[in-house]
Amino acid sequence: MTAKEAPMSWVDRRNAGMSTQNIEALIEAAKHLAPDDKERLRRALAQRPSSQQHHITELRGLGKEVWQGIDAQDYVNAERDSWDN
Repeated sequence: MTAKEAPMSWVDRRNAGMSTQNIEALIEAAKHLAPDDKERLRRALAQRPSSQQHHITELRGLGKEVWQGIDAQDYVNAERDSWDN
């Protein structure tokens, strides 16, 4: 799979679309709606399917820079040694 064919990651999806400022402005505007309109808005938002569905494989490689240069077996051995102390 090429980068062009790769599915959009959760970070890309989260940053796509509206900016945080726009969302905050909408939230502020919603505070001033009449109670009936607030309820309509709440129902409309609750009926929308979540676009934030993720797959576990999206986490692949996350934080790998933390482990760069660390030998896995040395790390495990050090952890096991710490249990005895």
